Amino acid sequence: MSTQVSRRNAQQRVGHTLMWIAILLVTLIALYPFLWAIITSFKPQRDALESSLIPWVQFDPIMDNWKAELQTGGQENFNALKNSGIIALGATAVALTLGTSAGYGLARFRFRIGNRNLVSWFLSQRFLPPVATLIPFFLMLQRLDLFDTRLGMIIVNATFVMPFAVLITRDFFADLPKDLEEAALVDGASHRQVFLRVALPIAGPAIVAAGIICFTFAWNEFLFASVLTVRDAQPFTVKISSTGTVRGIHFGYVSTRLLMAVLPPLILSLFVQRYIVRGLTMGAVKG
Repeated sequence: MSTQVSRRNAQQRVGHTLMWIAILLVTLIALYPFLWAIITSFKPQRDALESSLIPWVQFDPIMDNWKAELQTGGQENFNALKNSGIIALGATAVALTLGTSAGYGLARFRFRIGNRNLVSWFLSQRFLPPVATLIPFFLMLQRLDLFDTRLGMIIVNATFVMPFAVLITRDFFADLPKDLEEAALVDGASHRQVFLRVALPIAGPAIVAAGIICFTFAWNEFLFASVLTVRDAQPFTVKISSTGTVRGIHFGYVSTRLLMAVLPPLILSLFVQRYIVRGLTMGAVKG
């Protein structure tokens, strides 16, 4: 018996060891692009394409890339970052305002067209290739005089991130017990008051989780920004791609701008990570 127990314990230790090795490998693979960006941002252009990783041993680190981006091109980068922030926050606000209401309606009411069909319609906005709507959006923004404006980009981004807000909040509201809402209705509250004063405050974690996801997707959007903006509303994602010269791509500038673009959503996610976990785990996908 003791031999079997020791053998079972040995197998468990081997299994745990292999699991942690696999986790470490996956983590290294996931973090390698960030490690490459950090190292390359301190490399001169002549060393950018070399597989050197250890500073002061394989290459001499420099601050020229950071100085060029923060000082020489600081104002342009700041304007691009400001455009990205305004567009992402605006699209998130629109998506949450409309998506939370739609999610609550899908969770609490039954529509003649069928709730499942409505959910499928929202999902189709994510399945649809964005490039298929590029020309219609281009013509629409031109006709409305919103081409190369922040408002136009907010409308475009809100269209494609709204399904996240609808589906996450719908699943959350569907899991909430109806007793509190029914009690409020008995006390004379309207459905609108029940939504605003009872359901909405409880759904705080789900709304935060949906907001972070919407913000991240809007912040990282490149396709529409590269076509629908020229100068005034150009976000930072397009700025990252503009490092090409007649001599090629300056990878030091690219890596520096990548780190500048990653930091805002990363810092925001760290502050609200507990709400993200609660908001994404309390709901379950329902038909």
